[in-house]
Amino acid sequence: MIVTCQQMQKGEEAAFARGVSAAALMEEAGQGIAAVVRQFYPRAGSLVLYLGKGNNAGDALVAARELRKEGWKVFGRLCVPPAEMKELPRGHFGDWVQVIDDARKHDFAPGPVVLLDGLLGIGFSGEMKADLAVLADEMNDLRQHHHAQIVAMDLPSGLGDRKAVEADVTACVAQIKDVLVEDGADRNVGRIALVPLKELTDIQGDADAMVMTSRRIRGWLPHRPNDMHKGDTGRVVIIAGSRGFLGAAELACRGALRAGAGLTTLLVKKDAYELLAARVPPEVMVKCVSDYRDALEMKVDALAVGPGLGFESEDEVLDVLRQSKTPAVMDADAITMLAKNPEVLDEMDGLPRLLTPHPGELQRLLDNFPGWHGMDRRTVTEMLVKTHPKRTLLLKGTRTVIATAGEVTLFNSTGHPGMASGGMGDVLTGLCAAFAARRIGLHHAAGLGAWLCGRAAEIAGRDGLCASDVAAHLGDAIRDLKEGCW
Repeated sequence: MIVTCQQMQKGEEAAFARGVSAAALMEEAGQGIAAVVRQFYPRAGSLVLYLGKGNNAGDALVAARELRKEGWKVFGRLCVPPAEMKELPRGHFGDWVQVIDDARKHDFAPGPVVLLDGLLGIGFSGEMKADLAVLADEMNDLRQHHHAQIVAMDLPSGLGDRKAVEADVTACVAQIKDVLVEDGADRNVGRIALVPLKELTDIQGDADAMVMTSRRIRGWLPHRPNDMHKGDTGRVVIIAGSRGFLGAAELACRGALRAGAGLTTLLVKKDAYELLAARVPPEVMVKCVSDYRDALEMKVDALAVGPGLGFESEDEVLDVLRQSKTPAVMDADAITMLAKNPEVLDEMDGLPRLLTPHPGELQRLLDNFPGWHGMDRRTVTEMLVKTHPKRTLLLKGTRTVIATAGEVTLFNSTGHPGMASGGMGDVLTGLCAAFAARRIGLHHAAGLGAWLCGRAAEIAGRDGLCASDVAAHLGDAIRDLKEGCW
């Protein structure tokens, strides 16, 4: 469920009409925002509150009150004196907030510096007023040049204005708003975290779309029974890798292994066999084939096709995609093959197929579908699967979008800019194939894969991150998914 700001405001009014107090909601929201800060920044440091005069400032002050108990030093940047704030935030303001001028000139103690954006709420529209724009600019400058982290509450202040706050995390209160997943919002929104409010869970909105959180999707990953064996956890066959592109195949294999595939087999041609056999994890079976169509005769629960594959055996690969009844995850060179041979897309209709293009690969596919220009990412993704049963499309990007005909469109919430490096999609391909091999439908397999890759990257950290680090932290990400805290 995704709601508009107007739907959210009506839901709040309905809650007040049935006796829910604004003070109680502020307390619950503030404590939830504190929990988000605690999750993403577990080491106490300096917390700078950027406060407007509305109730968003009150949410920030409640959050700061809680974090102060854990050792955070609290500072305030105010657009109005406390006496001019609304009644509720004014009641939470105290002398424990050290009011400062221009945080860029302040000498904070060593440790994390987190800026809590409490300038504007969901009622904002138009352009930011000058006094607020100055504070938003200060926050962005601290983030850009001093490595401060920004946590926005509900929405980044001024979202839609060119002067808007650019947050690292947006702690969205009660329900996730549609403006957070619009094209172009990613730069300002960052990581989406949901702060649930028990009195505002029933607000109705767009039931055909959902932003994935661990609590919403953890039920998609089946529990492993005590007597499970490797045959129960799926046989994955990966068709990937060629001379000069060995790493892509290795990363796909690591993704499949870390997702719990029971048996992982990599099919390669003779010229790359010895090279790949020497570098892939020992758990991977590497099989030398003269024809990739050998996969059609193998016992397999899911295929992963494309990473680093090259185009020398294009006819063989396309025949596998045409003929195999097995769920298949297609990435990289396999998608380029389909773009060059669009008739194969039609020939695969009715077969379980997951396409995982990045924007450039999607562009090649769309050359075969006139009329898409001007569509947003969600509309394009939904358009490409609308009349094709069993086809799932995962469009990579800062806010990955996943669509399947008849299913709720999914937006991913996890990840960070450190993932902007090669090989991430290769890990995702193996991961999704492993889930498909466990008989998880491709729509849910894609959602789990996107969420887990992003969460694994968060655990590994932003600095110095590479795709193999993501694969190595998938086990930790699966634990976080099961615990439902993220």
